[in-house]
Amino acid sequence: MSAPRRTIPIQPILSLPGVEAAYKVQARATRGRFTSWRRLSLLVTQLFFFVLPWLNWHGRQMVRFDLEAQRFYLGSVILLPQDLIFLSGLLVFCAMGLFMVTTLWGRVWCGFACPQTVYTELFMWVERRFEGDRYQRIRLDQSAWGIEKLWRRGGKQLSWVCMALWAGLTFVGWFSPMREVAHGAFTASMGFWDAFWALFYGGFCYLNAGLLREKVCLHMCPYGRFQGALMDADTRIVAYDAARGEPRGAARQGQASAGQGACIDCTMCVQVCPTGIDIREGLQPACIACGLCIDACDQIMDRIGQPRGLVRLATQRQLVASSSSVSPMPTWARHRVRVYGGLMSALLVALVWTLWQRPDVRVDVIRDRGVMARVVEDGVVENVYRVQVMSQTDDPQSLRIGVSGLTGAVVQAAPVALGPVADRLVQVAVRLPAPQAQVLAGRTVPIRFEVASRSAEGSSLVSEPSTFVVPR
Repeated sequence: MSAPRRTIPIQPILSLPGVEAAYKVQARATRGRFTSWRRLSLLVTQLFFFVLPWLNWHGRQMVRFDLEAQRFYLGSVILLPQDLIFLSGLLVFCAMGLFMVTTLWGRVWCGFACPQTVYTELFMWVERRFEGDRYQRIRLDQSAWGIEKLWRRGGKQLSWVCMALWAGLTFVGWFSPMREVAHGAFTASMGFWDAFWALFYGGFCYLNAGLLREKVCLHMCPYGRFQGALMDADTRIVAYDAARGEPRGAARQGQASAGQGACIDCTMCVQVCPTGIDIREGLQPACIACGLCIDACDQIMDRIGQPRGLVRLATQRQLVASSSSVSPMPTWARHRVRVYGGLMSALLVALVWTLWQRPDVRVDVIRDRGVMARVVEDGVVENVYRVQVMSQTDDPQSLRIGVSGLTGAVVQAAPVALGPVADRLVQVAVRLPAPQAQVLAGRTVPIRFEVASRSAEGSSLVSEPSTFVVPR
């Protein structure tokens, strides 16, 4: 008789700790320092997103990613397609910053700055204005449809739609002129693609922040799944002090009963959680480190006369030692923090230095492949080039094109007037007199095109290598 096969027992999902997927999360409002910090973060991020596209700089939009013209405007910095390395470096810098923040404070990005969290908090604030706090919303869900429920739900939905559409228009304004987008929206004269992307972004904003909410964090966001790889025993996380709180008991004032923990099992930490988890079950991927459970628990501890900190920011090392007096490892003594900090510093220095040294005019030289070299009158050798000049500033440029590295060479090119953030293709002929051409017959000589630019801000010189072919 064969031995019985060992199988893995399957648990219903609702019995797993911290997973509440079958009910609608109705988070309760709370007050405290973490709540205030979240509101401040919401204000700062939304001011950045909604206000920045309206600001002007030198007669143009201050920040705009003009994909059609292939120009990225970041204040006084104008990036061309050839400058994609700068955007790549900026993304890498932000990724390293996120990794380092996670190493120090866990998933704090999700709780305070993630667009999903920020928009969800904004939509929930509107929901509370129309439907009330947690228990009022639950009663409204259970009540029959009537005039009151209709206007409360309808007012909330209408407000959500207006917010989502305005967010979509603002998103388009980062890529198209913001004032033209707004005028087109109010006069029904928007272009097809502007309207499409405004509705697309606004629709996803409404769907994610208004309807899905915590489901995005629970089931769609990959960050919560790999955050454990970025953390260590000295990472500050939102944690429940089980050694102090267990076993849970009834409410009491002053001193605790013998053998009873500080937790009174009021479930306030669960009621205020925007993802609906129970922080008392330990660190979970669904925890976004917003700290609202800390504010709620501190208020309960104040009411029952117990010290704060049952739920607090603590490290795993402190929790194991059952004491908040245990100091975590100093920040810069941790190897991964040093690595992230070193990479970020080196990358930032490289980006700033490269931008500082970047010339006002970019030059690209292309040989005329139809005629590599030709002999014109009196034995003069002529090579023809196409010189692409691109302005990288808001100032008009006056350009003069010259050649170095070839004695006796004469450049036939008129001065070039280049407008702000403009590009121009100039045909340039370089001629070599007959005596020098006879000496260099059959050779390909390296030369450099030198483009001297002059503007109201000063002058600069840019060179670009090429070759001069002398036929036999």
